[in-house]
Parts: sequence; C-alpha cells; structure tokens
Amino acid sequence: MDKKKASHGIRCLLLITYMVAGILPLLLLSSVVFRITEQYYIEERKKELLNQANILSGHIALSDYLTDTEKAAEFIEDLEQTSSQGDFRIIVTDETGLVVNDSNKTEIGKMYLIPEIVEALDNKDVAKEQANGSIYAVASIVNDDGEKIGVVLISDMPTDITQKMEDIRKQIYTLTAVIIFIVISIVMFFAQMITKPLEQMVGVIRKIADGHLDQRIPTTGMSNNEIREVTEAVNNMAEKLQQVDISRQQFVSNVSHELKTPLSSIKVLSESILLNADAPKEMYVEFLQDITSEVDRMTEIINDLLTLVRLDQKEIPVNFKDENLNLLVQEVIKRLLPLAEHNKITLTYEQSQDVVAQVDATKLTLAVSNLVENAIKYTDEGGSVKVTLDCDHQNAFLTVTDTGIGMAEEELGKIFDRFYRIDKTRDRQTGGTGLGLSITHSTVLLHDGSIKVSSKENEGTTFVVRIPLAHS
Repeated sequence: MDKKKASHGIRCLLLITYMVAGILPLLLLSSVVFRITEQYYIEERKKELLNQANILSGHIALSDYLTDTEKAAEFIEDLEQTSSQGDFRIIVTDETGLVVNDSNKTEIGKMYLIPEIVEALDNKDVAKEQANGSIYAVASIVNDDGEKIGVVLISDMPTDITQKMEDIRKQIYTLTAVIIFIVISIVMFFAQMITKPLEQMVGVIRKIADGHLDQRIPTTGMSNNEIREVTEAVNNMAEKLQQVDISRQQFVSNVSHELKTPLSSIKVLSESILLNADAPKEMYVEFLQDITSEVDRMTEIINDLLTLVRLDQKEIPVNFKDENLNLLVQEVIKRLLPLAEHNKITLTYEQSQDVVAQVDATKLTLAVSNLVENAIKYTDEGGSVKVTLDCDHQNAFLTVTDTGIGMAEEELGKIFDRFYRIDKTRDRQTGGTGLGLSITHSTVLLHDGSIKVSSKENEGTTFVVRIPLAHS
C-alpha cells in the first residue's frame, strides 16, 4: 500500500472517529436541548393561557354575562377587547356546550363539545396542545351557588414561540457548523502530527528492508508518547540490525583470516617439499607432520563454527534431564587436572551442597570445560584456578575464578564475540580457535541462563554462570 494512501486512511479514520464520538453526541444533545426548551415554552404558555381563562371565567361569572341578556352587547365588547389584547381567540359556551359568544363570531349558536370543554364541565380545567400546534386552555364558569354554568375556551396559535424556536434552531445549526469546522480542523492538525512520524517510520523501515541499515527516524521535537516509543523501538531495531550486519561482516572476515592462516602454512610447507626434491626423509616427515597439524587446526575451527551455527539456529536438540551438577563438574575437573598440573597451576573445586538441575549434560559439560580450560591456559605458573558450585531455590551458580593475566575493562564486552582475542599471539600458542567462549555463551543461553564476567589486568578473571534448576 502506498504510504500516502495509508496516511490518508488514518486521517479519515481519525476524522470519522471524532465525528462519531464527538459531533454525533453534540447533535443529539442539541436536539434534546431544543426539544426541552420548546416544551418549556409551550408549558409556560399553557399555564399563562389557563390562568387567563380562569380570570376571564371569574370575570364573566361576576359580570353575570351568561344570565343577564341586557349585558349581551357589553359581553361581546368585553370579549373582543380581551381577545384583541391577548391576541388569541375566546369562545364561551353554556353548560350544554352551546356557544354563546365567540370573539371571531363564527361559532355562535353551535354546539362545541370538544374533549377539553367536556373535561372543564367535569370540573377539570385543562390546557392542551393540539395537533395543528395551537393551544386550548379551558376553564369552567361557576356561579355563586357553585354550579357550572358554562366554560371559557381560549385558543392560541403560539407563533411567537415558533419564531423564537426557529431562531434558536438556526443558532444551534450555526454553532454546530462552527464546532464541526473547528473539530475537523483540530482533527486534521493532530492527524498530521500523528501521520507525519508514521510516514517517516514507514519510509525508514522500507529503506531498512532494502538494506540501508544506517537509516534512522528523527525524534527531534517529538513529544513523549506512544509514537515516540515506537519510533525509538524502530531505531533500536535498526541499530541492532546494523550491529548484526557489522558482526556478520566481521565474522566472515575473521573466518576467512582464521582459515587463511593454516592454508598459507600448508601451502608454504608443501612448496618447500616440492622445491627440495633431494631433502632427507626426516625433513619430509617433519613437514608432513606440520601440514597434519594445520589440517587438524582447520578441522577444529570448522567443527566449532558448525557447532555455533547449529546452536544459533537451534538445530541441535536440547535434551533437558535432571543431572547432578556436582558430578558433572567433578568429571570436568578430573579431565583437566593433568593440564593444570602440567602448567604447575593449582586447580580446586568447592561445593556448598548437592545441586540437581534440568540440563543437557553434554552441552553444559562443553561449556564448563571451555571456562575451566581457558582459566588454566591464561594463568601463569604458580597461579590457581578455583571452581565453586552453589544454588538457591531457583538457580544454580557456577563460578570459575583464576589468578591469570586478566582483561582490561573495555575488553569485557567483546570476549563472547566470535574469534575475538585479547592476546592473539598467546592464544594461537595455546591452540584455541577463538570460538570457545562464544560456544559457552550460546550454550548458557540455550539453558535460559546467563553468564557474567569480571576481571582486572594482571589480577585475574571471574566467570559466574547462572542456570535455572528447572524448565517449563
């Protein structure tokens, strides 16, 4: 997918999300508020008209308009004046529902038994909104004896409320449109802030995928949020990939160099034999022995390389079984004791308790052997190598301490690199391939353990290996 399309998709998704989560509730709230406001105005008008109807009914009763025919003209004039002042229609009926007066003069003499009039005659003054939007307020007319002698009906079309609500509606629509515009602007602004680093991230990841491992995503000015965390994670990934690539190139170079040295020796020795046709048998034998030694060295390097590759790719199965680590370490000490005695080095072993752990005995034996053998090789005559084994309720701890040549602090982080040598001349003399500690490190990791080293030059080195007692 094109990164522009992807960023546009995110922007649209953000816009839709904010519209659904922000604007739709706003529109719903506006509609509810509008309806509540409109209903409030209607109810207030009902109360007002009902109050006016009660006042008018009392006035009619006191003026005796319904029973005194001589006051008919006064009744009509009074009704018209009240209707004109209130800008509403007034209809007055007797107790049977017959219209005796109408401010519009269209219903006089007709029966007008609508539900509101019937309710008012039943001693229940009411005010109701009609289907056409008009409001009927009906109040009964009671004489001095408490008898209902008629009703007053006030009919009003609340055009002022309609106009007022229309104005409010327009204001709400205008305000909503402004809010929508502001929200869209803010969303697009923040979407740009979000998608810009994502676009940069996608671009860098694609370049990394194409092999440009030196690419990094700029984090300058980026706020501390999840996007920055992802950006830093991508940069860290690129850094590690670059380190792996550098390590791979260095590894290939080291392999080439390590194999080139014995091949060069073999070539020199074989040419010497060919150029000395009359050389004595003893020289042939000596040269052939040297060639055999170099071939053995190449074989050892290749075997160690194959072991490392298989460990890295987990091709070699790990057979975890309960093993007595005390016996395992004792076997290693027993096998290497002659080498220590030959180098006039004191090799000791201490155990605090019996330690049983789920390990692959073959692989762990190789790792322990590499550590103890290295300690012996890099310790001068008269020195000592001490091996201790202990455990807690979760892990076993193997410590190998020597009084050898030690290492500088800056070397400690490199000693597990393949073919890395601190003193290359001395290491070649000891016959190592430079892969022993790498194999040890990989083996410990296969056991879900860890290995740490501390050292000082000319004082000695200490390796501490941690191995879990059990595996899930």
